[in-house]
Amino acid sequence: MENKILWEPRQEIIRNSNIYGYIKFLNENYNKDFRNYKELYEWSITNIENFWESVWKFTGIIYAENYKKVIDDINKFPGAKWFLGSKLNFAQNMLRFRNDEKVIIFRGEPWTGIRKEITYKEMYNIISRLHSSLKNLGLRAGDRVAAYMPNIPETPISMLASTSLGATWSSVGTELGPEVILDRFSQIQPKVLFTVDSYYYKGKKFDLTENINRIVNELKSLRKVIIYNYGGNENIKIDKGEYFDDFINGFNPREIEFEYLPFDHPLYIMFSSGTTGKPKSMVQSAGGVLINHLKELILHTDLKKGDVITYITSPSWMMWNWLMSSFFTGATVFLFDGNPLHPDWKTMWEYIEREKITIFGCSASYIYSLKNMNAKPGELFNLTNLREMSQTGSALSPEGFEWVYKNIKKDLHFNSISGGTDINGCFGIGSVLLPVYAGEIQSPGLGMKIKSYDEEGNPVYDRLGELVCEAPAPSMPLYFLNDPDNKKYFESYFSYYYPKKIVWRHGDFVIFDSKTGGIIFMGRSDATLKPSGVRIGTAEIYNIVEKLPEIADSAVVGQNWKGDQRIILFVKLNKGYVLNDELKNKIKNELRKNASPRHVPDLIIEVPDIPYTFNQKKVEIAISNIVNGKPVTNRETIINPESLEYIEKILPIINSS
Repeated sequence: MENKILWEPRQEIIRNSNIYGYIKFLNENYNKDFRNYKELYEWSITNIENFWESVWKFTGIIYAENYKKVIDDINKFPGAKWFLGSKLNFAQNMLRFRNDEKVIIFRGEPWTGIRKEITYKEMYNIISRLHSSLKNLGLRAGDRVAAYMPNIPETPISMLASTSLGATWSSVGTELGPEVILDRFSQIQPKVLFTVDSYYYKGKKFDLTENINRIVNELKSLRKVIIYNYGGNENIKIDKGEYFDDFINGFNPREIEFEYLPFDHPLYIMFSSGTTGKPKSMVQSAGGVLINHLKELILHTDLKKGDVITYITSPSWMMWNWLMSSFFTGATVFLFDGNPLHPDWKTMWEYIEREKITIFGCSASYIYSLKNMNAKPGELFNLTNLREMSQTGSALSPEGFEWVYKNIKKDLHFNSISGGTDINGCFGIGSVLLPVYAGEIQSPGLGMKIKSYDEEGNPVYDRLGELVCEAPAPSMPLYFLNDPDNKKYFESYFSYYYPKKIVWRHGDFVIFDSKTGGIIFMGRSDATLKPSGVRIGTAEIYNIVEKLPEIADSAVVGQNWKGDQRIILFVKLNKGYVLNDELKNKIKNELRKNASPRHVPDLIIEVPDIPYTFNQKKVEIAISNIVNGKPVTNRETIINPESLEYIEKILPIINSS
């Protein structure tokens, strides 16, 4: 395997980092002598109880009652209970600062002209008023609150006011349609719904009245719908609806009376993407999400007071929840709502320059879009303040890594991360202590005892395997809704290697690099290609095909065919190219030469677009369902469903080929 170093941290960066301070803390308080990340990681997975206790202490989590025991039984997997006896409030931890520093900067698409700043003091005061009005409404600990909101300041304000009372929060972005929203919210039966009159996207304003009315009519549990006047529609008529300003009118800022609850009190209900059926509703604990996010933001992302952090995300995606935990550090969170490529690729980079953003997060598909547009952010913009980029959503090829360093910034910590909604965090993540290698996530996350297994459950290195986690972590779901015996929960994560091994199987193909300690993510294992019984990760094909200048994007699936499986490669071409025999042969030759004959597709088909979820993940499973004659559900979770309709339309041609 090629191990190409793209960046190495300077000593100044290491000495000024949070993780350097954490290692000093451990050496002094736990009688250790750690000198590098590898030693630290090994300790974190062999002394899991001490590790998580040290994160609690080092970060300074605010609590009303301290824990009596860190974990009841490390071997109880699933079902381990964490920080027994402790009581805390998630929102209080996010609202620990009440100063005049900026907590949020908000920008919409450039044509809207919308820009807003909020200080920590101002946010505390507005949340205090909303807390009082929600309490007056009768919202209590354990009640559920839903949000159908854009990525605007009022969304975290609503979340923190709700969770300050001990309510459980669940949100979706305005990009989703009513069918998808009802699939989610009908499972949680919320008491309160936060929403907006309208929203802006790709140069247009969209009225939400019809969608909201449909949702409200079907959610009989709702007592109140609180509407933010985001789009200027002052006369929206919604049953049980009240404008936000009217709802908090009469309540003045005061000290918030936070509801202190056990560590495992439900904070968030998160949903799987739902592209293959009704989405799973995963309940996650306040303490588990809090301590895991603080580990990732403080130790792995090196987030500090004075930083300006952003992620291209929406309230539908767990990266929104992750970003909101940045408030704990006293940093400024930059929120953007809209299409980051409208009116052109420069939009986000103008904001990065003007707002002095220091940590910028995006998806692999966003980076590929920039690459295909021949964007040159480093040439056109002053990126002096930008010191870190984070990337997730799907695997990024080595060439994608190299493109970042060539076209954005050479001296940059490129922190590629991967995990999931399921754990509201990461299994693989970066560190400023380590070099960046092309195509590799730098390391397993601290405290995450992950391995790569073959089909027999044996750990493997330097070849394809299944990503598993061998020990519990605090942010794993407490349970699924409507799953009283935990049957769905167990089947989703633990059944694959059972009873030989009881491990969390995440559903990703990975390669653990024995030389670098890094991880190469090779695509979802539930989208496995198995021609002649040989397992192939989809990213193995993408990493070769998408290097070609003719190819803008691609998707590969397996079709059951004559007792075996044949590989079908769908390609979206860059402008000016045609899919002729010459290009098909070029693609096949590149795969044969750089991968193996088994990677060569049986069919190569041109399509106008490749389907993606709103979380910027390729929807390989939906394509696979189409070519294998299975139904595709929840199309509204897909940002461009017409791409699937096109494949359905040409299915007879595919089947006759």
